[in-house]
Amino acid sequence: MILRAREMSFNPFTQLVFDLFILSAIIITAYTCNFYYLAFLSKKRKDHLLTADLGTPSITIQLPIYNEKYVAKRLVDSVCNLDYPQDKMRIMVLDDSDDDTVDLLAETVNDYKKKGFKIEHVRRGTRKGYKAGDLKYAMRSTDTELVAIFDADFIPPTWFLKRAIPHFAKSNIGLVQCRWGHVNENYSAITQAQDLSLDFHFLIEQKAKSNSHLFMNFNGTAGIWKRDCIEDAGGWHTATLVEDLDLSYRAQMKGWKCVFLPDIVVDAELPVQMNAAKRQQFRWAKGSIQCAVKLLTDIAIKRKIAIEAKVQAFIQLTRHVVYPLMLIQFLALPILLAGQVNLYVISFLPAITIATYLAMGPGAYIMIIQSMYHKSWKSKAKILPALLVYNAGMSVNNTVAVFDAVLGKKNEFLRTPKYGVLKKKDDWKDNAYNLPFSQVTLLEIFFGVYGMLGIFVAIFSNNPIFVPIIALQTVGFFYIAYLSLSHTRFKRNKSSVARVMTKKEKMANRVYKLSMVGIVGIIIFGGFMAIYGYSVDIYPLDRIRGNLDGIIGSSDPEDIRTHLVAIQADMDGIMANDLIPEKTNADGELISKNPVWLFSTESTNFVRIQENLDTLRASVDKIATVPKDSSAYHTGMMDVSDRALLIKTNIMDATPYMYVSVANLMFTTVWIAALLGIFAALKRKKEQLKEADDVGV
Repeated sequence: MILRAREMSFNPFTQLVFDLFILSAIIITAYTCNFYYLAFLSKKRKDHLLTADLGTPSITIQLPIYNEKYVAKRLVDSVCNLDYPQDKMRIMVLDDSDDDTVDLLAETVNDYKKKGFKIEHVRRGTRKGYKAGDLKYAMRSTDTELVAIFDADFIPPTWFLKRAIPHFAKSNIGLVQCRWGHVNENYSAITQAQDLSLDFHFLIEQKAKSNSHLFMNFNGTAGIWKRDCIEDAGGWHTATLVEDLDLSYRAQMKGWKCVFLPDIVVDAELPVQMNAAKRQQFRWAKGSIQCAVKLLTDIAIKRKIAIEAKVQAFIQLTRHVVYPLMLIQFLALPILLAGQVNLYVISFLPAITIATYLAMGPGAYIMIIQSMYHKSWKSKAKILPALLVYNAGMSVNNTVAVFDAVLGKKNEFLRTPKYGVLKKKDDWKDNAYNLPFSQVTLLEIFFGVYGMLGIFVAIFSNNPIFVPIIALQTVGFFYIAYLSLSHTRFKRNKSSVARVMTKKEKMANRVYKLSMVGIVGIIIFGGFMAIYGYSVDIYPLDRIRGNLDGIIGSSDPEDIRTHLVAIQADMDGIMANDLIPEKTNADGELISKNPVWLFSTESTNFVRIQENLDTLRASVDKIATVPKDSSAYHTGMMDVSDRALLIKTNIMDATPYMYVSVANLMFTTVWIAALLGIFAALKRKKEQLKEADDVGV
């Protein structure tokens, strides 16, 4: 949301931070309002999905699979159970696996071949192009009218083809996308959050775009393509991590129409491990930005595309930039609060600020949930807090993905492992494919600790209204980091045969446990040092500001002297701080003590501030001798007030730089280095296990 600051002069650093904060707020607000526009559009334009009796056109069902031994057979069984003529249905099991999945699928495919199914176990001998390369390879031998695609964790119902195919009623329809359902949505808080998030995507975004001339995207699975549409659009490309989004946009640029079918639900399995969920989110975020770089110029210059469709395409392809903007705001907010910048929507009504946040965020989402779920909306609304925490915590992971895409980092399609987990009692932690936490977890911990400091800043700067806003993201960072760590297991994935844990695995698990203790210790120590540093370096400045406010509002010399005594006590502590850079003249006299160690100015020089305080004290002593009913007394008190205001401005200018002092930067560097050391030890053990697997140990 757009906030405004009190009319006051900022130092250059504070001004830059404020400008970044406001710019981020404007952009985030624009993307948020667009989602609300799509919600309106999804309700305004009702479904008018035509169907036609197309008979039983030939169809190839392609099943791209890589190392999915827990769910691969379930997928093949469900596809072979589809109610469709066997002579019209060809099944291609596109298996790039290099573990037990290969033998499992070979046996399953052979069994169905004996039953008369047209099913193939396709092994191309390489993972070039990953999933997109797999689908591209399969298209070389695909000659049917339609092509359906299912990922390994999906379970299409028996009636799927007979209900979906009739929606190719018009000749220009190139894709029908069905809604995802989830068999394990109630497994945990993170699966519930993912389920609600995906429902927002399908029932708001996809529905709004399908019912209009806007571009909608293929979701990579649970959809059916016309083969002619795939070929006309240029086929599958391997340049991005989201080949589905890429192809669907290129098809619509060619004039094909994509249709979303909200009433046809195909169940799937949500990732239950946090590191798997983060990998999936990372791939989607990075891939979207890659598609923006690849496609937006062509979309912008193509005349046949409506202006609104171009705008919505830009918003969809770039929407993940919201995540780095969220982090910018998160980093900027404590700095601005420490600098006493007024960020209230209405300066004299702080409560309006939190009310505006609630109205723009949770309040609006609850209204959307009501329209999506009708009678069952209350049970879904209870999940909203978990989704807000989940999305806030994921902002670090997705920000890294955005920068990966912008910087053109090499692609590697890392699939999201699934475990066949359907019920709450199902355990996955000892299964293969468990992913370890990554370096991103270090950043999440850093932002969590920073958020704790930000909460203290909000409280001690008399801005408690911002505590819930900072706390929401802080809880999110710690929550995601905690699950990333607690869900980590070291287990070799090559074989499903029960065996005794090797020495290397035992050592890896021992290192992991010690690392967990070390990380917790470092976090606690970092939190303690942050609080201690605030109390020593920042809180005295906050007290000085408070006493200066007392001077500005007072007309009693004795009262002012009391405030000056308190101010001087804090100034003595600041002047005795050896970590603040100092300068002396040729005679050895102190002429500067400035927290701004680079490009410093006199407005933040504590020596000058002390001199101004001495002048202020002398003025108060002089005024105390003047009759209170004289004009000289009133003039003198106005001068005292102006001097106190000037000193307060100087203190406010200096405050942000106390956070980025040389000592704080050195401590932060050591703190991060310690965490990196732990990550390096864990990475080394992981590589040792991989080497052992490669040589067959």
